[in-house]
Amino acid sequence: MNRRKFLGITTAMGAAALLAGGRSSIAKTYKFPPEAKDMTYEVVKADAEWQQILTDMQYKVLRHEDTERAFTSALNDEKRVGVFHCAGCDLPAYDSATKFDSGTGWPSFYQEIEDAVRTKEDKSFFSTRTEVHCRRCGGHFGHIFEDGPEPTGLRHCLNGAALSFKAAEA
Repeated sequence: MNRRKFLGITTAMGAAALLAGGRSSIAKTYKFPPEAKDMTYEVVKADAEWQQILTDMQYKVLRHEDTERAFTSALNDEKRVGVFHCAGCDLPAYDSATKFDSGTGWPSFYQEIEDAVRTKEDKSFFSTRTEVHCRRCGGHFGHIFEDGPEPTGLRHCLNGAALSFKAAEA
């Protein structure tokens, strides 16, 4: 077998594996948040209103599903006890007890606060990923991957710009 044929076969096999998707055994036991399809949100604002209340990066991330550069958010290094809220509507979304250092450069959590988020299938970048959104305003937080710690085996890899942090009162 020549090099060109080998590379062609391995590329095709890799693409097939990516397209096959499937949930890991840990993630199969985890109850994913409901899908965001056809959702009606409690907090609805005109695009101009969102631009007025959000910073430029928050607007791009929350309203246009952009991604901030890795290691640019101060929330990545936030270690205090408290709750991470949606930066758009202030809904409590992630407890600091579920935050972990994934080494990716984005705040990562293994589980959301109950009924705080919704998911949506994202078929960009030649694969299928799971987007995570605020259930109250629809703001885009980031993605869920299946390489997180127990007990869920999931990594909610989030944009710090999509969140605000409120420390627990002492």
